[in-house]
Amino acid sequence: MSATVGQLLTVVLLSAFILSAAAEHRGSKVQGVTYDAKSLIINGKRELLFSGSIHYPRSTPDMWPDLINKAKHGGLNVIQTYVFWNAHEPVQGQFNFEGNYDLVKFIKMIGEHGMYATLRVGPFIQAEWNHGGLPYWLREVKNITFRADNEPFKYHMERFVRKIIDMMKEEKLFASQGGPIILAQIENEYDHIQLAYKELGTRYIQWAGNMALGLNIGVPWIMCKQKNAPGPVINTCNGRHCGDTFTGPNRPNKPVLWTENWTAQYRVFGDPPSQRSVEDIAYSVARFFAKNGSLANYYMYHGGTNFGRTSAIFTTTRYYDEAPLDEYGLQREPKWGHLRDLHKALSLCRKPLLWGNPSVQRLGADIEALTFEIPRDKVCAAFLTNNNTKMAQVAEFRGESFYLPPRSISILPDCKTLVYNTQTIVSQHNERNYRRSKVTDNLKWEMSQEAIPDTTKVPVDSKAPAEHYGLTKDTTDYAWFMTSIKVNPRDLPMREDILPVLRVASLGHAMHVFVNGEYIGMAHGSHVEKSFVLQKAVNLKPGTNHISLLSMTVGLPDSGAYMEHRFAGPRLVTILGLNTGTLDLTLNGWGHQVGLDGEKVRAYMQAGSHRVQWKKANGVGPALTWYKAYFDSPEGNSPVAIRLPDLGKGMIWVNGKSIGRFWNSYLTPLTRPSQSEYHIPRSFIKSSDNLLVVLDEEGGNPQTIEILTVDRDTICSFISENHPPNVKSWARKNSDIRPVVDAAKPTANLKCSNHKKIIAIEFASFGNPDGSCGNFLLGKCTSSLSKKVVEQYCLGKTSCQVPIDRALFNKNNDGCPDIMKTLAIQARCS
Repeated sequence: MSATVGQLLTVVLLSAFILSAAAEHRGSKVQGVTYDAKSLIINGKRELLFSGSIHYPRSTPDMWPDLINKAKHGGLNVIQTYVFWNAHEPVQGQFNFEGNYDLVKFIKMIGEHGMYATLRVGPFIQAEWNHGGLPYWLREVKNITFRADNEPFKYHMERFVRKIIDMMKEEKLFASQGGPIILAQIENEYDHIQLAYKELGTRYIQWAGNMALGLNIGVPWIMCKQKNAPGPVINTCNGRHCGDTFTGPNRPNKPVLWTENWTAQYRVFGDPPSQRSVEDIAYSVARFFAKNGSLANYYMYHGGTNFGRTSAIFTTTRYYDEAPLDEYGLQREPKWGHLRDLHKALSLCRKPLLWGNPSVQRLGADIEALTFEIPRDKVCAAFLTNNNTKMAQVAEFRGESFYLPPRSISILPDCKTLVYNTQTIVSQHNERNYRRSKVTDNLKWEMSQEAIPDTTKVPVDSKAPAEHYGLTKDTTDYAWFMTSIKVNPRDLPMREDILPVLRVASLGHAMHVFVNGEYIGMAHGSHVEKSFVLQKAVNLKPGTNHISLLSMTVGLPDSGAYMEHRFAGPRLVTILGLNTGTLDLTLNGWGHQVGLDGEKVRAYMQAGSHRVQWKKANGVGPALTWYKAYFDSPEGNSPVAIRLPDLGKGMIWVNGKSIGRFWNSYLTPLTRPSQSEYHIPRSFIKSSDNLLVVLDEEGGNPQTIEILTVDRDTICSFISENHPPNVKSWARKNSDIRPVVDAAKPTANLKCSNHKKIIAIEFASFGNPDGSCGNFLLGKCTSSLSKKVVEQYCLGKTSCQVPIDRALFNKNNDGCPDIMKTLAIQARCS
């Protein structure tokens, strides 16, 4: 007993020491957070704040340290997260803060890494999260109107907000207590819908702000996209170019803060790939700080995974995979590296940005210099901006000439030395690889078909079909709607080439149809238009015919006014083409069943799978079939994914944990699925005998399912003689920017992750190569020594630096001396 107590005491003291050390790192004296028009003031110090959104429920606790560490090494000093009400209180009064919902653990971990946190309490958050974070049970509170001056909603909102704030206070997590939280957010982008509520909206937003202020947390409250944020609550910007679009704080004593700089566009099923170039992101951030901004947050810095049924309406399971850290937590290059270099360049400008006098000077058409100067200290920083989107230009500034690529900003931390350009990427590139796991080859699949219910098994309980949301209460995606009709032989068409047609008008989101147990087909809506009309030819027989509709949701709505009045499911059912005319079945009498049998017995768990009859799977199976197999942990420690090329739509579980919805049959305009690979966190996987269960709704073949490992071991560099030296080549000493290397020149820099080494140079060309990482091409000019030189510098090393030097590559034998030379390298790590 005494040993156990001693161990516990050691853990407590060690935790206290870590938190104390982190607090000391953030500020030697706890004074809390204040602000003025220039910036936040944290423990008496001004800070330039580079922030990134990482949502704790969209990754697993074992991933958190690596994600936070990579964010810190990427130059961030703040992590931003929402609080997810429906994750924490799925049933009224029953709370869950365990596993990847352990908010306190996540915030403490941020502090232990010496970083700050922004806590977006909401509790409405949108976030492409199911129901915008609002628990379903709120819909059933009597006389409730969401997000308005409505007493039932305000009561439950305040109760949850107080619970979260009390938890943070109890753990001393606010900066005013020595913790990492420097900002808290109430509500979320309310300006979008405020007019819909008229006076109820105006009163509500004032109440929300004042309620938050009354909680006395010792750090500022913010409201994003809220022009009339009350009192000292800071209104902030969301968007892609807040340096140009933000109208500014609503009071002159508030700082300019950017809560969401979208690193891509979140994806919904049916969407083609979404990209936003890192050059555009870097331009927007540099522009924002040059326009007196002092905090910029990347939404998302790591998007992660919408596990289970947590994604909002039609939103893919993968979330913001195009962020600097991809879904698996791997660094997406050059996005991660180019932004890291930007943060370093801006940090070199810290003193003039925070204390200098700003000014703007026109240098020519579309060219301007934004400068910050402290004359008495001879401190100066300049942002030379080319606003022309098509033409490069030369800026003459303080006696020097500076080449500016189209739509770019060059950063001069001393108004003399160019250390960074937003359009010119010096950092490395990489490419993601999916490799089939050898350990998991030859999976042995078994199958179990879901029973199709009808009115002989499920009694008719209402005249018309029930509303889907109210029926399932968001406990499952699936709800059965069943009716039956008697058909006289004379009602049926006499010609064999003519069949009756079943038409179902539904409010959403998708539906499968079975007639007399036979699968007829499916139809679905979209993120833009949730409702749809299903029309399928059906074989009816003389006598009684059973019609079973499996209605499905794909997440609940997460935005807009009056969310409590959204509905789904069938609303009109008819049969066309009968000899007696169109038959309306809408009021025919309907039976209902919530969920699938496999869900009820938990066929996806080890214990529940024994309650289901399984048989060997051979080839293509019928619609609505459960499949299971066992697999051992894939080799290595790289992230793991699953690919299901010949299955249409459904869900996936590993050892009883859902990794989310898949939907391969909903193709983009490019005739591909919006998402093909699905993340299986390593923490879900045991060393052997892992139970993999897949529910396939449409009828497919499980034999082609692959378990994959994921890496970014293909790394590249593309550097020309005109590139600036890496920003790490410079440091500030008093008023001067000085090189910290022998010669500040452009170099190609490569580095393998996780202590791997470069085992092969797959491409090298010094000349005029073209293409991109994974697809480089030789130009008309290339040095024959290119590969040999690069191998000498890089092979067998974890990292290397190759000079961009003609003498090194050409040895006095330059076949094309008149062109600007570029070095392209592609290497493989292992």
